[in-house]
Amino acid sequence: MPKKNTKTIKVTLVKSPIGAVPKNKKTVEAMGLRKLHQTVELPDNDAVRGMIRHVNHLVEVEEA
Repeated sequence: MPKKNTKTIKVTLVKSPIGAVPKNKKTVEAMGLRKLHQTVELPDNDAVRGMIRHVNHLVEVEEA
């Protein structure tokens, strides 16, 4: 049985997406971030890394 990739990334919303481009707003919401200073733990994979790269001006990332 293969091992699961248990690496995760902690992402915190530090800037409001109110004035952001609509695509960025949807990306933040898709990551599960609803409120300012909310932190979510996401799997460390290419899809999540791409989402973070698109909204890096709105979030802080901590490698877990």
